[in-house]
Amino acid sequence: MLNETYTLNNGVLIPKLGLGTWFIADDKAAQAVRDAASIGYRHFDTAQAYGNERGVGEGIRTCGVARDELFVTTKLAAEIKTLDAARAAIDGSLKTLGLDVIDLMIIHSPQPWMEFRKGEHFFEGNLEAWRALEEAQAAGKVRAIGLSNFEKADIENILKHGSVKPAVNQILAHVSNTPFTLIDYIKSQDILVEAYSPFGHGEILQNATLVSMAKTYGVGVAQLAIRYCLQLGLLPLPKTANPAHMRSNAEVDFQISDADIQTLKTITPIENYGEATVFPVYGENARSA
Repeated sequence: MLNETYTLNNGVLIPKLGLGTWFIADDKAAQAVRDAASIGYRHFDTAQAYGNERGVGEGIRTCGVARDELFVTTKLAAEIKTLDAARAAIDGSLKTLGLDVIDLMIIHSPQPWMEFRKGEHFFEGNLEAWRALEEAQAAGKVRAIGLSNFEKADIENILKHGSVKPAVNQILAHVSNTPFTLIDYIKSQDILVEAYSPFGHGEILQNATLVSMAKTYGVGVAQLAIRYCLQLGLLPLPKTANPAHMRSNAEVDFQISDADIQTLKTITPIENYGEATVFPVYGENARSA
């Protein structure tokens, strides 16, 4: 699985499974990247908001794998909605990462986090941020550009007024919370869907139906959840700093039956993400959108 790729709409290849780094501290991120690279991971996902770009970049530079064999994603902070601020932030990520080029850079959210899903779409601000990303791509600073947490109206704004089609939209998607209508729309625009939190921030790992089903395949619930995303044509980004979990998350070379996929598609949605509910993407406004 770690050697398999999707092809983005601009021809760039992206590994089908990535390592998420949210909640990995900056001083731990370099070792996490090195561990993952030694296991075979080639796709690493960070963000300005994670506060660990420096560590991720160090890991990329010191993991012993050639830079052109690695794929690095980072995200423009959600609060940045002006051209000048976006330009400066893109250059800031390159400097913090210590890299000459970023493989994929995306707008982290259509709204600043304090305004997430509260009604305002920030269309003009997103177009300014998008223009900065387009400029960075034209200048060779980034190889592909995309979006995260964008709904249909937000994507349409970029498609109508931008000059470069987004390569990806990274969204919350997992068993029990799979926004099929949005996913179908994104795919219809030849945009790849990336699935963050494929384990529902850990909340689905104890689900009795998933535990039982995973046993029938001889795998763990996490592996089942990752395979579910892959069979839907999504790119999952499980996050972990544990090498044992990295290995098991990549051992997903099995096939979920069509009947079981249908069961997974209709699992009762998570009503409470536990401690993660304080984060906007797991909040009630986001889940009801």
